[in-house]
Amino acid sequence: MSKRIVVDPITRIEGHLRVEVVVDDNNVVTEAYSSATLWRGIETILKGRDPRDAGFMTQRICGVCTYSHYKAGIQAVEDALGIEPPLNAKLTRTLMNVALFLHDHTVHFYHLHGLDWVDVVSALKADPHKAAAEAFQYTDAPIACGADDLVAAQKRVAEFVKRGHLGPFANAYWGHSTYKLTPEQNLIALSHYLKALELQRVAAQMMAIFGAKQPHPQSLTVGGVTCIMDLESPARLGEYMTKFKEMADFVNRAYYPDVVMAGKAYAGEMSVNAGLGIPNLFTYKEFQINSKEYLFDSGVMFGEDVINLVSGKPFKVHPLDESKITEEATRAWYKDDAPLHPYDGKQNPHYTGFKEAQTVNGKGELAPTQVIHEDGKYSWIKAPRYDGKPLQVGPLANIVVNYALGNKRVVKVVDQFLKDTGLPITAVASTLGRTACRMLETKVIADNGLEVFNALIQNLKVDSSTCATYKIDKNKEYKGRYIGNVPRGVLSHWVKIKDGAIENYQAVVPSTWNASPKDAKGARGPYEESLVGLKIADLSQPLEIIRIIHSFDPCIACAVHVMDTKGNEMSSYKVNPSGSSC
Repeated sequence: MSKRIVVDPITRIEGHLRVEVVVDDNNVVTEAYSSATLWRGIETILKGRDPRDAGFMTQRICGVCTYSHYKAGIQAVEDALGIEPPLNAKLTRTLMNVALFLHDHTVHFYHLHGLDWVDVVSALKADPHKAAAEAFQYTDAPIACGADDLVAAQKRVAEFVKRGHLGPFANAYWGHSTYKLTPEQNLIALSHYLKALELQRVAAQMMAIFGAKQPHPQSLTVGGVTCIMDLESPARLGEYMTKFKEMADFVNRAYYPDVVMAGKAYAGEMSVNAGLGIPNLFTYKEFQINSKEYLFDSGVMFGEDVINLVSGKPFKVHPLDESKITEEATRAWYKDDAPLHPYDGKQNPHYTGFKEAQTVNGKGELAPTQVIHEDGKYSWIKAPRYDGKPLQVGPLANIVVNYALGNKRVVKVVDQFLKDTGLPITAVASTLGRTACRMLETKVIADNGLEVFNALIQNLKVDSSTCATYKIDKNKEYKGRYIGNVPRGVLSHWVKIKDGAIENYQAVVPSTWNASPKDAKGARGPYEESLVGLKIADLSQPLEIIRIIHSFDPCIACAVHVMDTKGNEMSSYKVNPSGSSC
């Protein structure tokens, strides 16, 4: 007899994502549904506004990756108006992006995803002296892994336990059979969890040097950047370099060794050595490092190409054809089901709700709850498709495609990681591989970030320009887009401008690609596909589900915003598109 499990919310941040799975008598997942439970309305708010407002409005899509949407909104309008910002502006934007990625990926691994791999309770039983010695197996100079550091880490968490207030360590499945790290290994990772809390402040300060603040930086404008005084200040430039080196040091002496440690420990755990999900991979060039080069390149790979790559057979990386991108809403809570190109996208809500059913609760018992309509609409996220096919985006796609392209910076890091862990390249195509690729993407950025910094310094010596001039002709119609790679994968913003104002705006975000519901053909999105075939050890503690979904780093605020399911008006605001007071 099949049973249904509902995990809601499933994320430790941006928590409006639920996942429902159906399991058979052997606890194997036979069907999965990814449901985002809040509506996104930023595109509607943007209609009729001055296009120069787009970046400032779109960065409110999310409180985590604010810079990603800010930059996307600015560059989509620049593309529409045919504006080419000065090189100083482009490189400054890259340095701000470096700060974002170092912050975002570090926080994700340790504070949002790390506890899916690390058993904190087990760490309290570890021998700190043995753990200190073991840390040297993964790096020559471990951070925060002296015996005194580890004793202090144990003490801090033990005090949480004594008070009965576990804080971030509450409501977890400690002792779960799929945890594979030893007590000493758990203690090493726990110490780095606490250290990363300090380091995320450093990364936020990096962003604020050129962005004025973080989150929601303010220094980008259509045409360039406004942080002129910071770029002219040796002290501010030196401050950025110092903080960058501190973050890069943590990546190399904590983040990288911890993932090597986890890779070795989990090599035999079946629940993380599967879970690739959709094998079609999509990434886009990002991180302009000088006047001609980008750190990462673009490409699309389909399932057969990916299989051939990891098996050593001939493969192909396809160039992107933007005309093949569509979004449809057959299973999403919108009125217009048809697949539309983002330039023509619509988001008129049509909420159909949930139904009553029996699901497995935390005690392993059947209990009444609400579940989605399997054959109807069940998510506020649309279904993006490329030539009718679902695509997976994110660090796994970025690293695999760039490895296939022979990107020398990526190949170097990936080959070293495979050597250090003893894992085959086939291990990349898995949940473990997705988590490892996020770290590898971070390491490539940490290893090459100063190249951007030095290019900016050299260019500032001969060119002081930071913003391009432009004019918006109200008698002309414009359209443009931004496509790039942000921490969770490919992000694109699409804008149409008419009569000097925004006529239509659409954002197709990474979590829309990955959290896609089924389409009109019944094809699943990456989250859903990654869960099918998964065997769950204990239905009352579905850690395996959480670990797989967290490996995508879901950020559902990017895909949805807010609504009241009863149709009540929560607040009323008057927005004047002219920008004058009201």
